[in-house]
Amino acid sequence: MTREYILLDGAMGTQIQNKGLPLGVRPEIFGCEHPEIIQEIHEDYIRSGSQVIYANTFGLNRHKCKNLDYSLDELLTINIQSAKKAAGNKAKVALDIGPIGELMEPYGTLSFEDAYDIFKEIILIGKRENVDLVVFETMSDLYEVKAGVLACKENTDLPVWVTMSFEANGRTFTGTKVECMANVLDGLNVDAMGINCSLGPDEILPLVQTMKQWTNKPLIVKPNAGLPDPSNGQYSMDAQSFVSKMKCFKELGVQYMGGCCGTTPDFISCCNQDKEINEVTKETKNGVCSSSQMCELNQVRVIGERINPTGKKRFQKALLEHDMNYIMEQAIAQSDAGADILDVNVGLPGIDEAQMMIDVIKAIQSVVTTPIQIDSSNPKAIEAGLRICNGKAIVNSVNETNMDEILPIVKKYGASVIGLTLNENGLPTTSEQRFSIAKKIVGRCKELGIKENDIAIDCLTLTISAQQDQAKETLDALAKVKKELGVHCVLGVSNISFGLPSRNHIISSFLTQAMYCGLDLAIINPNIPEIMDAVYAFKAISGQDKDCQNYISIYANEKMEVTNIQENMTIEAAVLKGLSEECKNLTKELLKSLDPMDVINQQLIPALDKVGDLYEQNKLFLPQLINAANAACAGFDVIKNEIPSSDSISKGKILIATVKGDIHDIGKNIVRVVLENYGYQVIDLGKDVPIQTIVDTAIEQNINLIGLSALMTTTVESMKKTIDALHQSGHPCKIMVGGAVLTKDYALEMGADYYAKDAKQSADIAKEVLG
Repeated sequence: MTREYILLDGAMGTQIQNKGLPLGVRPEIFGCEHPEIIQEIHEDYIRSGSQVIYANTFGLNRHKCKNLDYSLDELLTINIQSAKKAAGNKAKVALDIGPIGELMEPYGTLSFEDAYDIFKEIILIGKRENVDLVVFETMSDLYEVKAGVLACKENTDLPVWVTMSFEANGRTFTGTKVECMANVLDGLNVDAMGINCSLGPDEILPLVQTMKQWTNKPLIVKPNAGLPDPSNGQYSMDAQSFVSKMKCFKELGVQYMGGCCGTTPDFISCCNQDKEINEVTKETKNGVCSSSQMCELNQVRVIGERINPTGKKRFQKALLEHDMNYIMEQAIAQSDAGADILDVNVGLPGIDEAQMMIDVIKAIQSVVTTPIQIDSSNPKAIEAGLRICNGKAIVNSVNETNMDEILPIVKKYGASVIGLTLNENGLPTTSEQRFSIAKKIVGRCKELGIKENDIAIDCLTLTISAQQDQAKETLDALAKVKKELGVHCVLGVSNISFGLPSRNHIISSFLTQAMYCGLDLAIINPNIPEIMDAVYAFKAISGQDKDCQNYISIYANEKMEVTNIQENMTIEAAVLKGLSEECKNLTKELLKSLDPMDVINQQLIPALDKVGDLYEQNKLFLPQLINAANAACAGFDVIKNEIPSSDSISKGKILIATVKGDIHDIGKNIVRVVLENYGYQVIDLGKDVPIQTIVDTAIEQNINLIGLSALMTTTVESMKKTIDALHQSGHPCKIMVGGAVLTKDYALEMGADYYAKDAKQSADIAKEVLG
């Protein structure tokens, strides 16, 4: 079956620059003051074949529009109207929404609900102005995307598209994986998804191929025209070479195609021919995930059971005292021990369960990337948890009596779900009765549009110390569910052994039997090696562990013993895990016997170096890097607060700024966080900083290392002028530069001393210059 793809537009920014956009003036303000020029650009794209045009609204939100001469409403309205006038009945108009420009919690200060409100404000203005759809583009944080999608879906009936920007390694700069994006957005039922910006067609192709494995939603591709030459701002591809590279996406069935940075109406015109594509629909992969870690539901997976107050007095105490540090340690210990998913149950008398669910999930997500299982029968707590979860969760505790209340919430957030074989009479005693309830739950899920591979059934386990015959009934029911309903099967395996001595023997034996009956989601304690041994052995024997590779890697040199995280914590471990409270306490202890500078240079800095090495090896990603830096900062703060001469421990001053004409500062802000936590005093002048301000500040405060940032090709010239001005001032300083459009060669050609490709490299440069 074939059809034609829908042709989108190309770049807006470069077209406005060609039409006279002055350096330092925002495209949206230019559009407000020169609506006829914006309308003309849209008309050029429509004449070239664009069937959907993106309004000139990408950089507009209340955060980015402070202290302007125009209100957010004015800027949005006039730019949307320009697109609507150009479109007439010839094209559809998309409200174009970009990133807010702040890091989301827990790595930044922007909360989920604040992000939601910021997006809602934009979307409601767009709705009033009769846009045809909403598109979130050039996004890097899946958590931020989720806030935007919910803001759109909960306040309008407009179609919603999402495109994120990836690096060649298949992740955004915040660590979001392609498959995690596809999995989450498919569940949230967006109308289309894809990739734009950052890369050219060749680099985007393998990422779209991966995305196609995880969703059958319509896909969007808007690549850059290759890579830019920072010296002149020109991109490497012309229109003909671009369209020749775009042909590969037709074979994948990509339904929406256009261009991003460097593309023009000529590029779109070249794409407006031979638009026939293969319409490809196939069975897709499925799983649960965080924004950066996928747990595909295609084999036995371990759900860690320890974040649950049932029978755990220490955990109950942690909930009552709001001891998030203890809960985070439990999450880390289980993840390190091999848990694929973490169960989160916070139900305790006297606790606001919904708020506690939010607090606990936020805390867990700050230290591990393991996907979440929300374990509750309280609809408010379930929705609170699903809303705050940064990926796709699984919901536990649906049964025959509450399924009509809880399943619509599951469907809304695109979660997976576990159904318990319970009804108003409790747990049936026979396998047939349990199967009957399972069949009803599965049927209701399907009626609501919950996919079969998102459904799991728990036939429930009773202790053999009281009801010995029930073990067989559970296994029989499990096998029947797996064979006849074809859904996933779950068991809280530990329940089998309550009241018996040497419980682990019973648990591991029953677990093995259950896995051979079809159990693929085992709720167990991963910190008990004997129980995990049974899982690894089963996977090797059953062929789930291909060529026994995982088994060999674990046992070839003897399996590491799982140790208590609290008893074996070091500053390095605390920093690596992002445990600020632990790092603070350990620093206090070390200061009793070590000099403050020794604690910094022998403990905190080496720990950060280890994190940086793992980051450069793509074993850790930006959220973990920032979290580790914040943990180290907690230790550094102890030293500054407790040592009278703390001023002397600063390792030197660094000035950082985004150059004149450039309003992007999220990358610079990340650099600041990392540098500060390495012990440097950072003077951050902000964004769009005049050249003379940078020079004067460097001289007045005698700063020997200057960091300059530029994201746009048009502001690279401003960076060069700033470097020249610093050199001409005679002030002895070193200059490091960074930004998406720069290369090492061009950085040195401009006169910079160093090129910093990321925050970690900025810290390395600081150590070289300042020590």
